[in-house]
Amino acid sequence: MKKLSQIVLAATLVLSSTFTFAQSTSDDANKVMLTAYVPPQIDGMPVEARLSLENKLNQMVTASGLAGGFKNARFIITANVTMNSKNILPGPPPMHAYGLDVTLYIGDGVEGTVFATHNMTVKGVDKNETKAYKAALKNLKTNDAGVKSFIENGKNKIIEYYKNNCDMIIKEAKVMADQNNHEGALYKLAAVPSACGECYDKAMAAAKPIYQDMIDRDCKEKLQKAQAIWNAAQDMAAADEAGAILASVDPDAKCYAEVKALSNKIAAKVKQIDDREWKYILKEQQQKSEMIKAIRDIGVAYGNGPKSNVTYKSLW
Repeated sequence: MKKLSQIVLAATLVLSSTFTFAQSTSDDANKVMLTAYVPPQIDGMPVEARLSLENKLNQMVTASGLAGGFKNARFIITANVTMNSKNILPGPPPMHAYGLDVTLYIGDGVEGTVFATHNMTVKGVDKNETKAYKAALKNLKTNDAGVKSFIENGKNKIIEYYKNNCDMIIKEAKVMADQNNHEGALYKLAAVPSACGECYDKAMAAAKPIYQDMIDRDCKEKLQKAQAIWNAAQDMAAADEAGAILASVDPDAKCYAEVKALSNKIAAKVKQIDDREWKYILKEQQQKSEMIKAIRDIGVAYGNGPKSNVTYKSLW
């Protein structure tokens, strides 16, 4: 199992301002997660057009109020594109004109189950084939009535999935925790959106003891490491190194009283050595809402990491 300090650091990075999905709204983590996915097997699609299509799919998700941008969410929005017309218009310069049939899909990317579909036809004209293809994709509407209805249908099916499979999801998470994959278990439970009502409450209740076990283990590891550093050399360098470790300990961990005792001991020695106040301050006790946020942050960090990479099945 990864050390919790690494996971918390990753969570901080994931939820920082460098990730646009975390900036959009404060309750993104409680929304239905929908990953935009462009499969490699779309015949005739230029490589340069893949990003254009992915951007359009993400725009559809965010315009509909869902949480987009997560790498490895179970549920995906994807598309299949086929060419219905291809012409060269006389110049100068000669122009390429493409007509594309685009079928949108929302579904379970793990099982390959389709929840909703929507068909669109778009056209694009430009100087070369790749640019014409991309120009056509740019004309995909992201928030018209048809797209909104399509995403709403998909969202309702996702919520229905969680409600119908709630006990199984919680059971699987507990098995993962028993196998010391605590962050994976929290990812599975944190993926349950608050719109699922009772299932969300059950998932958060199941997540708390798993989170507690994580922070208890992390506290013991960090306390031992900080104690060893301080015992080896009771100087300012050791104080700063040990202090940085102790300052990252979750205040709800069972060994937190020992962390405070060691911190006070080091602070007193720093005062004696250098006659100054020690700069490291321990965290204060968390509120219930902060603990739930910490659980979700760890889950999101794990879901965006390479350890949980998902292989998606085609929805067509």
